[in-house]
This record gives sequence, structure tokens and C-alpha cells, in this order.
Amino acid sequence: MVDDSGLSGFYRLSREERVKKLKEATGLGDEDLGPLVNPGEVDMSILDHMIENVVGTMTLPLGIATNFLINGKDYLIPMALEEPSVVAAASNAARMARPHGGFTATDTGPNMIAQIQVVDVPSPEEAKSKIMDTKDALIEFANEQDPILVRFGGGAKDLRVRIFDSKVGVMLVTELIVDTRDAMGANAVNTMAEALAPRIESITGGRVILRILSNLAEFRLIKAKATFDKEMLGGDEVVNDIVAAWAFAEADPYRCATHNKGIMNGIDAVVIATGNDFRAIEAGAHSYAAMNGYSSLTKYEKTPEGHLLGSIEIPMAVGLVGGATKIHPAARASVKILGVKTATELGQVIASVGLAQNLAALRALASEGIQKGHMALHARNVAATAGARGDQVDIIAEKLVKEKNIKVERAQELLADLQK
Repeated sequence: MVDDSGLSGFYRLSREERVKKLKEATGLGDEDLGPLVNPGEVDMSILDHMIENVVGTMTLPLGIATNFLINGKDYLIPMALEEPSVVAAASNAARMARPHGGFTATDTGPNMIAQIQVVDVPSPEEAKSKIMDTKDALIEFANEQDPILVRFGGGAKDLRVRIFDSKVGVMLVTELIVDTRDAMGANAVNTMAEALAPRIESITGGRVILRILSNLAEFRLIKAKATFDKEMLGGDEVVNDIVAAWAFAEADPYRCATHNKGIMNGIDAVVIATGNDFRAIEAGAHSYAAMNGYSSLTKYEKTPEGHLLGSIEIPMAVGLVGGATKIHPAARASVKILGVKTATELGQVIASVGLAQNLAALRALASEGIQKGHMALHARNVAATAGARGDQVDIIAEKLVKEKNIKVERAQELLADLQK
């Protein structure tokens, strides 16, 4: 557990100094952090069995977001992505929440949905009634497929039936609600659905086609909120403008698409760092946002004291058991840095990062504009693209920003002058 996630001046340190500071803050050593800070140490034979036709790796930068206080606990948060400014922005937003207690996060439990699609049902309403009459027996049979999950307090908890029209006629869909505990749950859920399929066919007189989980995990929600300090944000006008910027996203799907993308900048980065399925999280988030017309995953309002209260509600089907989270050495290192003990705690951390990232983006948009901070950090990428290395990167980036000419051609000219 981290005593203080502040790590003042962390961004000013060299990479080597940051690694040393991270070891001191987390108590982790080379054995734990080695595969993360030195990707070349990862055993390729492990990766060779994760997917097919492996020839190498695609390495993303992994940074540490600081300042996060969530449910009274400090976290250092690994974030893996290619976009500049995201880690810095999330860290800065978390700093603005600390004076008011940081983030508070709650959950609805780790429940996933298994869907069993039935077509050619002679009498859908009668079939629905029969399924519900045998609900307890069906749940019991489903749980026989995974006694270990049941032993740990998970397993099938409920069942519902939906009937709807489609392009190919009426469909009956039986949905099993499964508590997957600390797993993302795809394997457990799919296994139960496949086992139930013959029984559902027998009851309905129809034909089962699909038996698979849904990534619209509406029973696996995380809610997080935080109060961001008005003075640290930039004053009363900035607070008002952030609320107005959010209202724009709430009212207009064109703006909302980019608004929610900014949320996912933070969320995906932590999901990837911990070896979880970012495609599933993206699908769940955007489908949840679209359930009643596409809308913002976050909400903002001004408090009576003039501060900014932000909140997020989002499906969060992440796990700590199975998959790449357990197999990939760098993912295991990220989980150790976080110090999370359950999948629900991990989800609370991830949702809090999404809220922080969104607040940071709205603040930038509503005040100096998104490009000022973003392009300042992008200048370092441009300098590196031009061939700058080491201290040359910062020297050239600083000149590019000062000139407001952040282009590779200019960076190459500056590099040539520097090398003379």
C-alpha cells in the first residue's frame, strides 16, 4: 500500500530516478518491476502462448499517475498509452480533488449477463412462463458447471427472459445473471450459457443459436464522484464554463462522442496496463451511454460553496483472475503497483481515473483550450521523431513551443543547429 500518492516533482525526474522513487513508494523490487521497467526482460515463450502467430511485441509507454486518493486510500496508477498529456492531466485533476477528500467510489457487484438466443419458438409468452416456473432449477444447474466459483461466493444469482421482434422474426432471449467475483467472467458465463442451452430448447420448443455473455454489463456498474476545488480549477468562471461544456456533451451526440472518448483515454490506459480487455470495456461503456439516447458517462454540477462536483457511472467488467492479468509479467507488475485486492476495487480505481481525465479535458477546453498543454507535450514527440535524443528532446521541444511551430521540419533544423 502506498502511503502518499503525491510524489512531488515526479515528472521532473529522469526515468531511472522515477523507477527508484516508485520502488521506494511501493516497496517493490527488481523481481516485481523488472518486466515493466525493462520490457526486454519479458520471457517471449510466455507471450508466444497468449495469441497465435507471435513474432514480437508492440511496446507502449507506461506512466504513473499520481495524487489519487480513492475511498481514503492512496494509489499510484499505471497507465499504458501512446497519447501525450493524458497521464499528466489525470494526475493534475486528482490533485484538485484531494483537498475535498479525493474520490469516493461504489459498485453494484461483479455481475455479468449470459444470453441464450432462441428462435422458432411456437408460443413465446407461454415459453417465457415455463422458463420462469423452472427458474430455480435452471440456476442450480448453471451453478453445477462452476462449483469453485460458487464456493467463493459467486455463481448464477438470477434469471430473466426477454421477447422482442427482429429482422428475422420474434426472438426469446434467456439471460442468466452471474456473479463472477474477481474474474472478468467471460469463460464462466459462456460455459453456463452453453450448458443451459439444451434445457432451454426443450422448455421452449425452439432452437438455440447464440449462447454468450453480453458486454453491456448493466449489473456491474461502478459509480465514482469527487469535488474539485474551485480555486485550483481557476475560479468561479472556469467552474461555470466546465458545467456548460459538459451540458454541451449531454445535449449533442457529436460533442458527446469526443467527450466520452476523453473519458476512455484514462480508462483504457489503466485497463491495458493491468492486462484487461479494453475492447470489452469500450463496448460496454458506449453501449451503456446509448441506452436512452447517446449521452455523457459523467455529470457535473456546482456545489453551494462554488466547487465542482463531478461523477461517473460506467460498466466495469475487469478481473484479477485469469487472462493476461495473471499471465503477462508487466500486467502483474502493474497490479502490484496498484495494490488492489479485488476486481471491484480495480474497477473503482479505473472509473476514478476516467472521471479525473474527463475533468482535466473539460478544464482545458473551457479555459486555455486543449491544444496548449497537449501540443506542449506533443512537441517532445516531434523532437524525437526528428532524431533528437536525451537532453536534446527537451531543448528542442522548448524552442518549438516558444516559436509556436511544432513541426518535424523545424525540429530537424533546430537539431542540426544544436549538433553543430
